[in-house]
Amino acid sequence: MTALVARTSAQRRSAKQRHQLVATAHTRLMMLLFLFGAAVLLVIGRLGMLAAFSGSEARAAVASLAARGDIVDRNGAPLARTIDAWTIGVHPKKIMGDRMEIAARLAALMPDRGDQAWFYAQLTKNASFAYLQRRASPALVEQVNAIGEPALVFARETQRLYPQSTMAAHALGFLSTDGHGMSGMERVLDTRLTDPTLAKTPVALSIDARVQAAMESELGRAMTTFSARGGGGIVLDVATGEVIAMVSLPTFNPNRVGMAGSEELRNITTQSVFELGSTFKPITMATAIDTGVVTSMNRRFDATHPLKVGGYTIHDERGDPKRWLNMAETLIYSSNIATARVADEVGPQRMQAMFKKLGFDTKPDIELREKGRPLLPTYWARTTTMTTAYGHGIAVTPLHLASAYAALVNGGIWRPATLLKVEPGHAAIGRRVISEATSARMRQMLRLIVLRGTGRKGDAPGYRVGGKTGTAEAAVAGGYDHSRNVATFAAAFPMDAPRYVVLAMLDSPLGTKETYGWKTAAWNTAPVVGRTIARVGSMLGVVPDEHRDIDVSDIIPTLWQDPSVKTASGGH
Repeated sequence: MTALVARTSAQRRSAKQRHQLVATAHTRLMMLLFLFGAAVLLVIGRLGMLAAFSGSEARAAVASLAARGDIVDRNGAPLARTIDAWTIGVHPKKIMGDRMEIAARLAALMPDRGDQAWFYAQLTKNASFAYLQRRASPALVEQVNAIGEPALVFARETQRLYPQSTMAAHALGFLSTDGHGMSGMERVLDTRLTDPTLAKTPVALSIDARVQAAMESELGRAMTTFSARGGGGIVLDVATGEVIAMVSLPTFNPNRVGMAGSEELRNITTQSVFELGSTFKPITMATAIDTGVVTSMNRRFDATHPLKVGGYTIHDERGDPKRWLNMAETLIYSSNIATARVADEVGPQRMQAMFKKLGFDTKPDIELREKGRPLLPTYWARTTTMTTAYGHGIAVTPLHLASAYAALVNGGIWRPATLLKVEPGHAAIGRRVISEATSARMRQMLRLIVLRGTGRKGDAPGYRVGGKTGTAEAAVAGGYDHSRNVATFAAAFPMDAPRYVVLAMLDSPLGTKETYGWKTAAWNTAPVVGRTIARVGSMLGVVPDEHRDIDVSDIIPTLWQDPSVKTASGGH
């Protein structure tokens, strides 16, 4: 009995001990679970706080654009849009992982943004925030997020997208980081585009994306072929002043404007001024005819020998005919000597008056803020009048010249250029600079230059092109760089009923084997214009017709001889 009681007592003690052990284990397990949960909550809280603060800081640093209206071309094709996108940023001071390793992984994911060294520099900045990528895709955001670094942050924002990349970049411009226009039409239209009541209504520019792309392609190819420093191209509606294409090379990508240099951002067509050489000669002839200085196409001017005025001597190119030339021949052969003699009779007052009528004394008349001021002589000696007549000693922008040529061929009305689409019947009234009769005569002579003179390579079959080449030495501080040229071809088509001016210019082109070493406009920019017109003429509603042309039958008999027998060898 005693033994049974002892055994029972022992069993009770054992059971009690087991219960105590189970209770202890349970208590320990609960404490462990509590500590683990607290740790998890702490981590989640920390990540939540970091995300909250990071998000707010990112949102403070990343200025999300206000609703901004779209920009489209004249046919409704999108040129600039506001889209929802992601921005990837980093808080350098909060990075927990290995910066070099993170930089390597970021470089692998975003090679177009920078290499490992660039990303490492962003991660080690002494700053609270740095951008790594804007307009990031959701897939990229997911890949960067997978790196697992809490200091890498993401913000959803509205951003400006230029879907055509570099196309028409100088006309469009770009935005600042706070979403305001910094250049181009983005700057001009900033108030209009940010008006919330108009945000859903796109602004139509005068640009035709198809024509713009064609001219960029042709001018870019020529710039590469002739190793030019830069180039400019314009297509201008002669009746409205609308800019159908505006090309400035080198260009930039407004989606990545931070990677562009000052040369890429400069708009050659409106900001840079050049001496545009013999392209001024038709202006001189128009002035002489319109003012009554020359009343007959039979009137001839001595080009048999160089013209000496004081200590200055005016020459023609080798191969030019050494004889007396009438107005048409002067342009066909691009004679400096004959042009200077015409200008001498016109006189400084009439020449200056014409230049001012054409706007050569002011910045180009267009909406853009990026505009250069022409360089006109301040003192008009006799030689000044003579040399400006063929584009020497006077510098204007390519847009100045394009607008002047529009007036030469459209019946004599100068109109300001515009980058906004003009509705039918709403073109600027403009001002008369020459008579309709003078304009008609200029159309004939410009056509003859392409048919028989230095502009032959600028023709486009069926489009009846007329125009003038111009090659001038590049002006530099203190004089001229004799090794560099500015080559320009300004043209219009169709000459029997002009619709468009097309201008191409190359800064400092080099000769090639194919051009026999020539680096003049007849060899490089004239073909650009001809090829561009051939590509875009029908797009612009001009039907090619090789059986139709402007009537020049009244001028042909005045020509000394058939100019096709001998023309200027290099082309001015």
